[in-house]
Amino acid sequence: MSPYLNDVLYGWYPYFCLTVFLLGSLLRFDASQYTWRTGSSQLLRRRQLVWGSNLFHVGILVIFGGHLVGLLTPVAVFEFLGISHTFKQVLAMAVGGIAGIGCFAGITLLVHRRLFDARIRNNSSWGDIIILLMLYGQLSLGLLTIIVSAHHLDGGEMVKFMGWAQGIVTLHPGVSALIQDVSPIFKLHLFLGMTIFLVFPFTRLVHVWSAPVWYLGRTGFQVVRRRPLLHPALPVKGD
Repeated sequence: MSPYLNDVLYGWYPYFCLTVFLLGSLLRFDASQYTWRTGSSQLLRRRQLVWGSNLFHVGILVIFGGHLVGLLTPVAVFEFLGISHTFKQVLAMAVGGIAGIGCFAGITLLVHRRLFDARIRNNSSWGDIIILLMLYGQLSLGLLTIIVSAHHLDGGEMVKFMGWAQGIVTLHPGVSALIQDVSPIFKLHLFLGMTIFLVFPFTRLVHVWSAPVWYLGRTGFQVVRRRPLLHPALPVKGD
């Protein structure tokens, strides 16, 4: 890949994706709140949905958290804690591999359910199918990166990605050069990941913003009262 194309894809494209991701989500919430939903089809093939959804969501949360901490934590912090690059690399491969396999199994069930059940497929939008296949491809690439990482257990490649991600967040120019010569598998993984952020506001993924995390800090109990029954002797309005 030429330095110019590398700079466009990994120096400028990330900012374009993040801008659309944030502004698009805000505008959709403000202008189209009735579309802010997942479009559940849980009444159809419920057992397969439960298994697939649980495996996928648990796995993706672990993977996302690992990427967030692993990429955005400064190298100096790991050095201060005495964590070597090799240990961090092996830990990331092990935890990411286990979570990735579980997540892959879950999304495989979801893809099969979505595409091979005629009732669900007929009630699915093209956006539903495309984003599911994009996530499927992204997980597949992520698992392939583990194989490539096994040849770089010194952690050198990992440090490049940390420098790139932290440079993007801190608006540091020229960080795309750090990943100029990394494996094409990594580059495809990065590009597809950024593209998922780009299309995020236009898909069902927006429901992520509505995750009820505030429930974790709730101290009281929810009071549910049974609806009172009408006395059979009393007339019902409308009779």
